[in-house]
Amino acid sequence: MRDRGQPLFLARRSYRRRRLIDAMRLLPLFGGVVILIPLLWSQSSGGSLALRGLFLFGVWGVLVVVSAYLSHLLATHSDEPSTAPPQETEVPSDGG
Repeated sequence: MRDRGQPLFLARRSYRRRRLIDAMRLLPLFGGVVILIPLLWSQSSGGSLALRGLFLFGVWGVLVVVSAYLSHLLATHSDEPSTAPPQETEVPSDGG
């Protein structure tokens, strides 16, 4: 029988960090889909070129702000002290 005191899932901090990384990976895909929306607008429905341009720059601005926010959250939720490889330590010899 499993001990009820042991957590079933990952630690909360590493779980949130992984979900932030997943969100950052999906952001360009989401942005690409949203940027393609003006292609669905027809000229007869009032989708002028200026409106399409404003939409594209607006989406671009929102993507920049969201990616900066996610990057800030990822930096604050980092549970790794550094990304540098571990340094080798010299083992003292017994002398002889």
